Amino acid sequence: MIPQDAALVEIIRYVPFSHQAGAGARWGSPRYGAYVLQAVGPPQWADLGEAALIDAAVADLRSAIAIQASIDQLRPLARTLDAALMSPIRPLLGEANSLLLSPDGTLSLLPWEVLVDEQQQYQLDRYSVSYLTSGRDLLRLSTTSQHRQAPLVLANPDYDNASRLIDSSPVAVSNNQHLRSGDLAFLNYSPLPGTQAESEAIQNLLPDATVLLGMAATETRLKQVQGPYILHVASHGFFLPDQELALHQPFSGNFFSPPQYQTFKIENPLLRSGLALSGFNRRRSGRDDGVLTALEVAGLDLGGTQLVVLSACETGLGDIHNGEGVYGLRRALVIAGSQSQVISLWKVSDSATKAMMVDYYQRLLTGAGRQEALRQAKITLLRNTDYQHPYYWASFILSGDWSPLEKASLAGGISDHDHL
Repeated sequence: MIPQDAALVEIIRYVPFSHQAGAGARWGSPRYGAYVLQAVGPPQWADLGEAALIDAAVADLRSAIAIQASIDQLRPLARTLDAALMSPIRPLLGEANSLLLSPDGTLSLLPWEVLVDEQQQYQLDRYSVSYLTSGRDLLRLSTTSQHRQAPLVLANPDYDNASRLIDSSPVAVSNNQHLRSGDLAFLNYSPLPGTQAESEAIQNLLPDATVLLGMAATETRLKQVQGPYILHVASHGFFLPDQELALHQPFSGNFFSPPQYQTFKIENPLLRSGLALSGFNRRRSGRDDGVLTALEVAGLDLGGTQLVVLSACETGLGDIHNGEGVYGLRRALVIAGSQSQVISLWKVSDSATKAMMVDYYQRLLTGAGRQEALRQAKITLLRNTDYQHPYYWASFILSGDWSPLEKASLAGGISDHDHL
């Protein structure tokens, strides 16, 4: 169901076809288009332009943010993208101030709030943007289940060591043959002391939360969750590039010409993205290896979990499949059953993330919606001269249910059926 003040904006990447053109010119260059649907009225459509140009502009903007280019350098890039994407869409939005956005292709990796409009204003100030893997998510979000465990917080894992205590509870065991041993061998993470302070501040706000720090923040423990109300993981995340395999048997060629070989992408993106937990650097953590892949995340029991916060680097990345969203931790958390996910699109600042997360939970406790609380926490960072660069505030996005959290023993005196 689409709220009265919202609009569903679904972006598609398509290849235009003309039956009137000649046989060799019927298929055009890929383009982006947008469907806009509100609570009342028919769907509307806007053509956004050539996909190649838009994809290049997205790459330019993301690169400029990642290297923390000056605001004066960033704004023209953000304005160019806004002109291509939002200028055709805005006239279709009416009075809507909330966007339920389902991007396609490379646009899945773009924080739309960083776009700059004709008045040189960030979209962050103009719209509250919630992300969906597709418009069909609205049907899934209309049915919810009750959580079964109190909030769980894992932070500041000891990447060199893990607890030697082996829990006797049944748990799925990592299958090492699925891991990218070649690429993973080069990954080695340093501690994140800011995440411990972050977790302690969150625990003060969520007094019934279970907090696992250092050697206790293990893969084994995370696999044992059973629908925690909130799951907060403050650690490193990773996404590894795919490998290619050339067929050893030629698929073309003859006696007079050399054989040709076809290359394939060979690895599941759910095995190339994941979270680093205790014991990661040694690849040893009790019965596990400290590497929780997205495939393993998809197998977690998160039915009834209202919010998953991955306070980590690059947790929102994954392979782009046009028409199917981004495969990686984002998709895995949806498969696992969580209602909403806060994830990052690039490497984040430890100190800025702590400030944002504490502010976010404080706002949730006052009853703000899951997306609006994040938006206001971003605006607070934007107004801070130390963190006004989009690098600090634009990384985290909310995917899934945008409404206020339900239930909460979290803030004393609130009944199970009230909002926080």
